Formats: sequence, structure tokens, C-alpha cells
Amino acid sequence: MKSLILAAALSTAATMSFAADTYTLDPSHSQIVFHYEHLGFSTTYGMFSGIEGEISLDQEDPAQSSVSVSFPANSLITGWQPRFDHLMTGDFFGADENDTVTFKSTSIEVTGEDTGKITGDLTINGITKPVVLDAKMNQMGDHPQAGKPWAGFSATTSVLRSDFDMGMFAPYVGDEVDIMISIEAMKAE
Repeated sequence: MKSLILAAALSTAATMSFAADTYTLDPSHSQIVFHYEHLGFSTTYGMFSGIEGEISLDQEDPAQSSVSVSFPANSLITGWQPRFDHLMTGDFFGADENDTVTFKSTSIEVTGEDTGKITGDLTINGITKPVVLDAKMNQMGDHPQAGKPWAGFSATTSVLRSDFDMGMFAPYVGDEVDIMISIEAMKAE
């Protein structure tokens, strides 16, 4: 009887360890776009690229999934070189000392069939703060060109620049930054 219980426990443990599939972000189809208000006259946009990371996706129990993402602060695209140069200084991203932005999930709350709230630790400018992403799985299936399992997600959140010691010119330049994320990820081999 003990050996039957042990075999069942080992079988369950083995199944649990293989329940989640690992997906690797596709940096060529993953972007983070943000915007903030500028003096009430306009909305200024920026985009990050070069995003790397991994998703551990548990389709049976999505709340047990996780995500870890990083990208270089200097991958920022602003459309104007002097703005980029200033944003890389210690006034904002401090990219010389803190050249990487990271996000690591701490929990996932399933809110619908293809939606959830991903809570995690966001590190910018060497400062880590919790944020919540409103996430949606856009599609999951075989990629028509790559011929392997693929997943696409989008998410939104807002952060305060001042929380990351980047509040220069606030409140004239908006402290609140709205973030839109779109990523694709391929099943790891």
C-alpha cells in the first residue's frame, strides 16, 4: 500500500513539474510603448525594444504561471536624439549605472477566460516597486511561419515617474506614465 501511495505521489509530482511550458520572448515582435503629458500641450511617446524574457505558462492553472522580462534602458526610441540623451542621464533612467529595466511577476490573478492581473516587481533606475499589469492573451497556437507553438499577449499599466526617482519637471511634465505592452513568445525547445 505504501509503495502505491509513493508511486501516486511521485506521478503527481512529475506531472506538476511538467505542467508549465516555457516560452521565450521574441524580441523582434515585442514592444513596450509609453506616453506622458507634456505641459498640457501634447502627449509624448516612447518605445522600448530589445526585450528578452521568459514565460512559464501553465495552461491547466494559469495562476501558477510566471513571467520575467528585461531590456536595456538605452533601447529607448524617442524620435529626438536630445530627448534620448537627457532621458539616459541621472535625471531619469541613470543608464550609466542602471542600464537594465526588469520585471518579475510575483502573482497572477485570473480574471477571465483570456485575461488576468499580473503583479510583479518592476525595477527602473535601480529602484524596485510593485506594479500590476492588466493582461490579455491575444492568441495561442502554431505559428504559421515558424511551425511551432507561439503565444501573444498584451498588457497595460501606469506608473509614477517619481516612484523611480525620475520625477524631474513634475507636475508640469506628467508624473503618471501609461504603458502599453505587446509581446510574442515561442515555446522553448
